[in-house]
Amino acid sequence: MMIHPNFDPVAVHLGPLAIRWYALSYIVGFALFIWLGRRRIKQGNTLFTNELLDDLLTWGVVGVILGGRIGYVLFYKFAEYAANPLSAFKIWEGGMSFHGGFLGAVLAAFLFSKKHRLGFVKTLDFIAPLVATGLASGRIGNFINGELWGRITDPSHFWAMGFPQASHADQYLVQINPQYAQWFTQYGMLPRHPSQLYQFALEGLCLFAIVWIFSKKPRPTGQVASLFLAGYGLFRFVAEFARQPDEHLGLLTLGMSMGQWLSLPMLVLGVMSFVYCGKRNRVI
Repeated sequence: MMIHPNFDPVAVHLGPLAIRWYALSYIVGFALFIWLGRRRIKQGNTLFTNELLDDLLTWGVVGVILGGRIGYVLFYKFAEYAANPLSAFKIWEGGMSFHGGFLGAVLAAFLFSKKHRLGFVKTLDFIAPLVATGLASGRIGNFINGELWGRITDPSHFWAMGFPQASHADQYLVQINPQYAQWFTQYGMLPRHPSQLYQFALEGLCLFAIVWIFSKKPRPTGQVASLFLAGYGLFRFVAEFARQPDEHLGLLTLGMSMGQWLSLPMLVLGVMSFVYCGKRNRVI
């Protein structure tokens, strides 16, 4: 069984200023967004310019951060934050939701499109191939932090990894499962799936490759965005089988996690939208 390196979550210390790896993962994601966006503009077949792209990033940053935080409050810890609303503003304590960030980004794209009098769906089609690399960067940030670890697996599996950061959760599990107690005695921690790396590969690299290649040719309006929506929903749904559910939520109806319930509508809506846009036969 491998052991997580337990990295220092702070990447750089500059006197009293501490720059964390997770913050750097956001910066890398936004930088890749600009770099890939400029490549798309050079390829032609778009109304976007470098100036529009820069403005879009500004709107997107605000949408992702606000949406991610609000989504986390509403989807994952609503009761806790409802009891203490001011704690919702303590973003330095962590807590972001992709699904909330996604909705925030979509709203930002809508407002951006209205401002510049661009087609909203065409804006989404332009954005969709640029997003997955940012998701990949974020999952690497999760792995470095040793957070959002996976479910228990057999220590003989080559992918099994112990997370020192999960010690509290491990100690709870060993009290209810004799097999876990044996593993904990042997290794000092429980073997888990490194689910952050699974999500890096699926929601990040694979999704990027699929959507980027698909978008290289003119497609019916809306199909590129629909493919991203369905692809993310599918990959996140699958990856959640290896990811440890949030401790305060556990598994919900039908034994599915909150992440799966939030991803399922994305998958269904993405597939339906892809088919519908194809039938309309409008080319970007």
